[in-house]
Amino acid sequence: MPSERFIEQLVGQIGHELAAHNQYVACAVHYDAETLPRLAAFFYAQALEERNHAMMIVRYLLDNDVRPRFPALPEPRVDFDDIVEPIALALDQERTVTDQFVALARTAREDGDFQGEQFLGWFLREQTEEVASMSDLLAIARRAADSPLLVEEHLAREGADRGEDPTAPAVAGGAV
Repeated sequence: MPSERFIEQLVGQIGHELAAHNQYVACAVHYDAETLPRLAAFFYAQALEERNHAMMIVRYLLDNDVRPRFPALPEPRVDFDDIVEPIALALDQERTVTDQFVALARTAREDGDFQGEQFLGWFLREQTEEVASMSDLLAIARRAADSPLLVEEHLAREGADRGEDPTAPAVAGGAV
């Protein structure tokens, strides 16, 4: 059974993941309103990933006979001055989430929770990918800030279809 300290951090992480979901929806809506469909689609997909991450934690808690709780969520930022700001915000968010998962892994290790530590390994790998891809997108958006359609073309050309990861933890209710 996970320690009480680890459970509390996991519950907090559910909130962080769902807040990230809401923030990415807000970013997607911003791009949708600006008629930038590829950027909108990218962030709608990111939002679903964050929701799925929260539900992976829910499944882990349920599998360990812990009833998950859901913290209150902060309101997402919805106003942006240009195409760069939402991506910069997303990169900062991904870096923060990485730090949160590192802290979770540290707690699991300190508490001798080897199953919890193993569960978090996937998230740590995922965060490396998320920070790298958001960093790349931010660099491209900064270079093309005056020509948003170049970012659209980049996303169309490079794609973001990573497919399903067979090593991912189970998602409560199924992945969407």
